[in-house]
Amino acid sequence: MVKNIIYSIKSPYRQSLDIIGYTFGFGELSCCIVGALRGNEIQQMAICAQLVNTIKLLEEKGCIAENKSIMIIPCANYYSMNIGKRFWTMDNTDINRMFPGYELGETTQRIADGLFKAIKDYKFGVQMASFYQEGEFLPHVKVMNTASGKEEAYKFLSDFGLPYGLIRNPSPYDTTTLNYNWQIWGCQAFSLFATYTEHIGGQSTQAAVNAALRFLIAKGILKWSLHPGSHTRILNEDNIWRISTSCAGILKKYESVEAEVKEGDLLCEIIHPIEGNTIDRVVSPIDGTVFFSYNKQLVMEHTDIFNIIPF
Repeated sequence: MVKNIIYSIKSPYRQSLDIIGYTFGFGELSCCIVGALRGNEIQQMAICAQLVNTIKLLEEKGCIAENKSIMIIPCANYYSMNIGKRFWTMDNTDINRMFPGYELGETTQRIADGLFKAIKDYKFGVQMASFYQEGEFLPHVKVMNTASGKEEAYKFLSDFGLPYGLIRNPSPYDTTTLNYNWQIWGCQAFSLFATYTEHIGGQSTQAAVNAALRFLIAKGILKWSLHPGSHTRILNEDNIWRISTSCAGILKKYESVEAEVKEGDLLCEIIHPIEGNTIDRVVSPIDGTVFFSYNKQLVMEHTDIFNIIPF
């Protein structure tokens, strides 16, 4: 294992922000795994930390294939992580909306530029991603629907051994993300979503670690045996039903992630926050599996509170 500072930016008030990369093996730039780009991505950093520890032990046993190398970057935003803030501490900008970056731009543009220059030439890229909404997901892996080797990328979704592989049709705001720009530069990139963001769940962390290891094994980068995981159902993200609230209030849920629901089943109630009466009852519009569940007690109007994958 080689530990290097792949990018550093100085601060007038505190220590420099040093982005650390851990490299295993030698030769071809085979796969890069990136963890926390945001300050609340605790689980994503923990997954990469566990991967560093695991792959270090595997390297000592000679399990990295000849002429293959892996880089793992557990965290690229220590400043925000230290104060528990999701976005950049000074101007509230998002590093994952700044790629491919600009070396003469604002701070987060320069961070994105320095990071991207160090990782853009890898053959495969895996980002431990998080969602913009608070809640829990079923573990899954996602790929952007771009013109860069997309048919092959769809096929590779099954290599992670997760229950679901999603294909996302990019929106304009996706064009400045790491995943999208990796693909535009010729890297086959995937976003791996664990169950949580700010909470380290032991089982969900290990599930994500195993998924990344399975991918490395399937691509011939690691020489090791691991159980194959789940059969992967691949579907377009547009096929997921998004269920939102019609009013704001206290959220009282009756179903959770992974629950199988029938059309008409009661999913939740919205309680008036001052008067205590039920002001809305949300039922499932289809038969399916709860893929995402919002987990804040107070909910605003028109907020996605459940995502359901149809049977």
